[in-house]
Amino acid sequence: MKAVALKAYPRKQVQRAEVKKLRAAGRVPATIYGRQAAPQNLEVSYTDFAELLHHSISENLLVDLSVENDARAKRLALVQEIQHHPLNGKVLHVDFHEVAENEKVTVQVPLETTGEAVGVKTGGGTLEHILHKLKVRCLPKDLPEQIIVDVTTLEIGKSFHLGDIKPPEGVEIIGDKHLSAIAVAAPRAEEEVVTPEAAKAAGDVEMTKEKKEEEGEAKAGEKAPAKGDAKAAVGDKKAEAKPEAKAAEKKK
Repeated sequence: MKAVALKAYPRKQVQRAEVKKLRAAGRVPATIYGRQAAPQNLEVSYTDFAELLHHSISENLLVDLSVENDARAKRLALVQEIQHHPLNGKVLHVDFHEVAENEKVTVQVPLETTGEAVGVKTGGGTLEHILHKLKVRCLPKDLPEQIIVDVTTLEIGKSFHLGDIKPPEGVEIIGDKHLSAIAVAAPRAEEEVVTPEAAKAAGDVEMTKEKKEEEGEAKAGEKAPAKGDAKAAVGDKKAEAKPEAKAAEKKK
């Protein structure tokens, strides 16, 4: 990765309202974390920084930072973090990390693929990115913007592990070598298609089932009357029996 020049200025605005005005004026608040010195608040031109991002494959940037009124001519720094607005994506804040040319750094770089996996092309499988970034260690000048893996030979059920990925010269991939990074999953079983005829048949079966349940409940009601109804029926029979008994006594 080649370092690109970027002009920065010391920043005194730290309050929320002040930082808001700073952004409105076309500036991006930033902070640089030194290797030994305390963090320093800076600001950079929004246009200049957006231009750097536009011409970069990823947000991993190595910059030759020249700070106004700084005794050092330039400070080599990595873009450590960029905060974006959640809606419009505009850059809200940038964190720089000062590095030395002869000291290795550890950075996360994007993992990309090229080619069409044979398991996807002929087997209908799905290419899965298990890891989207790789942690690497190298000198700043050797830092790749991204690592690209050719997946053409990847079959269904197979995967590329960290140990299978060959990094650029001078770059070391950090992590478990047996950890899967990219894989081709088997195609999912086709979901059952419900035709209108099948849906109608299912509805008829459901209606028939409900009808039978209603008939069963009706018959159960006829065979087993409620307790109150049974008592009323006994009372009626007793009432009918009393006049008959009285008539028999008169005849005697």
